[in-house]
Amino acid sequence: MAVFVLIHGGGSTAWDWHLVSPLLEASGHGVVAVDLPIEDKAAGLEDYTRAVTEAVGDAQHTIVVGHSLGGFTAPLVCEQLHSDGLVYLSAMIPMPGETFGDWWTSTGHDRETIPEEAFFNLVPEELAKEAMRRERDQQGAWMSGPWPGRHPEVPTLAILCRDDRFFPASFMRRQVQQRLASEPVEIPGGHYVTLSHPEAVAAALNNFAQHVARELR
Repeated sequence: MAVFVLIHGGGSTAWDWHLVSPLLEASGHGVVAVDLPIEDKAAGLEDYTRAVTEAVGDAQHTIVVGHSLGGFTAPLVCEQLHSDGLVYLSAMIPMPGETFGDWWTSTGHDRETIPEEAFFNLVPEELAKEAMRRERDQQGAWMSGPWPGRHPEVPTLAILCRDDRFFPASFMRRQVQQRLASEPVEIPGGHYVTLSHPEAVAAALNNFAQHVARELR
């Protein structure tokens, strides 16, 4: 079984995974979800990576999952942990040397029409309110610098959320095809799919873990 290392998105917390984690554990997997030091203006991606790797410790057979902005951190963690697999869940997929600001234009996201209520569609009202109550102030001078990572040579999955209004399905499919040269797995749900459709997320991750295990045999 795998140990899933779950990385939240911008301005968010590990709480985003609280519905997915027990489903993964019920399938026999381990779970590590960490609050990144995103409110620290001086913290860079190396600090984000360190916070995660220290929480993981010496756990083996890890699969790193990054949601949204967590896509900038997940590959770095994957490399540090020598993980078995990497997952982009409705996530930004950066290219080596690309800045956070460049990503929006180089992927064409700046040409998408994004509605005002783009994040919590399909999330039950009480969960959406709690998520907003827990929101943190995303900081980071790192966003203006080049991304220091690369795409690890491990099995990699991108999950597209069909009802995502922030990273629309057509945009996400194009990003995955262009940057990973693969096709995404499609599941129902909006951008905060971990709160709206946790069962679909857990099922996709469990299927990927089984695929990775077969690859390692």
